[in-house]
Amino acid sequence: MLIKLAWRNIWRNKKRTVITITSITFAVVLASIMRSMQLGSYERMLDNGVRFFTGYIQVHEKGYWDEKIIDNSFAQDDQLITDLESLDYVLAAVPRIESFALAAYGTQTKGALIIGIDPDRENYLTEVEERLVEGQTLTSNDDGAIIGEGLAEYLKAGLGDTLVLISQGYHGANAAGKYPIKGIVKFGLPTLTNQLVYLSLPASQYFYDATNLLTTIAIVAEKPKHVDQIMADIEGMVDLEEIEVMDWKTMVPELIQGIELDNISGIIMLLMLYAVIGFGMLGTFLMMTAERMYEFGVVLAVGMRKWKLQLVVFMEITFLSMLGVIVGFLLSLPIITYYYHNPVALSGEYADSFDKFGIEAIYVFSLDPVIFYSQAWLVFSMAIVLGGYPLWKIFKLKPIQAMREGVV
Repeated sequence: MLIKLAWRNIWRNKKRTVITITSITFAVVLASIMRSMQLGSYERMLDNGVRFFTGYIQVHEKGYWDEKIIDNSFAQDDQLITDLESLDYVLAAVPRIESFALAAYGTQTKGALIIGIDPDRENYLTEVEERLVEGQTLTSNDDGAIIGEGLAEYLKAGLGDTLVLISQGYHGANAAGKYPIKGIVKFGLPTLTNQLVYLSLPASQYFYDATNLLTTIAIVAEKPKHVDQIMADIEGMVDLEEIEVMDWKTMVPELIQGIELDNISGIIMLLMLYAVIGFGMLGTFLMMTAERMYEFGVVLAVGMRKWKLQLVVFMEITFLSMLGVIVGFLLSLPIITYYYHNPVALSGEYADSFDKFGIEAIYVFSLDPVIFYSQAWLVFSMAIVLGGYPLWKIFKLKPIQAMREGVV
């Protein structure tokens, strides 16, 4: 009975109800889109910074992370790689040799990041096949190279041209080789596209005179939340006196700090938005209370208990909040879904600004459920707090005085 009464009450003054629902809806839509874009950007940053460079977990020689040189390599153990891939939540264990070399074609030279890869496993990590713009991927024993589009443009080299690499190999050995360019890849990160060279794992081991050696094994997890469990399983498999196991939070702390700082600023912006909307809701509740003082006085005078009247008013506020949140979700979900599948690519000066910082010039949206239920909890919490005013007024209400001073 009280629920039906509360529902009818909110529609007795349709204008006031529509204003309240609209203000809540606007807040939910704007906050959801802002938060989706913010979380989507974080996910993309993690994907770019973690998957392309380190993996969510990395297994390497103890001391390699402090001094990333080819001499700090460890023996390739195919059985260990197989065992790692058998762990729960592990998609792939990706063996690599990573070092640097001077890349040259014709009269052009440039420093390059050389990554020796197992092409099949590497595709789980950096999705090489999907990022090819020309040519083809490497095979497991290929003698060719795949290079970044930016590096190819700088060297003025193309498919079929011969890339010359010069470096220092394992324990000071001379490293020099010539490799036909079989493919060109493009990553969202300019710093990677402008200096990357992929070789097959056997070719890179031969180039660096590092036979049967690896610098790292990168672990691709199903989801970041599984990292702690995978870490614990790996630490029980390897000799921690010789092998180091690191997660992405340890390897890229500056990325975490940047995200946390930006997240705080984003939350502050959302709180400012909701503060503005909160004042609008409070104004509506004040108006609703003032206009209904005569009504409240009458129902109390005819015998209605104050706690029941308070419950009815509280349910009215709850209904208004629920309607605002639901409408907000119905309006924001299609927008977020569209941009989730169709990220906003920046161009012109904006893209150039992002490139200078080595960031992919794209806005990505997220469909994480936390975006929606966090808005719902925030709106309800705010409504309950602001709804304390009419409940307090009813508690202090004197029926005769309310009927005299109220608006009939």
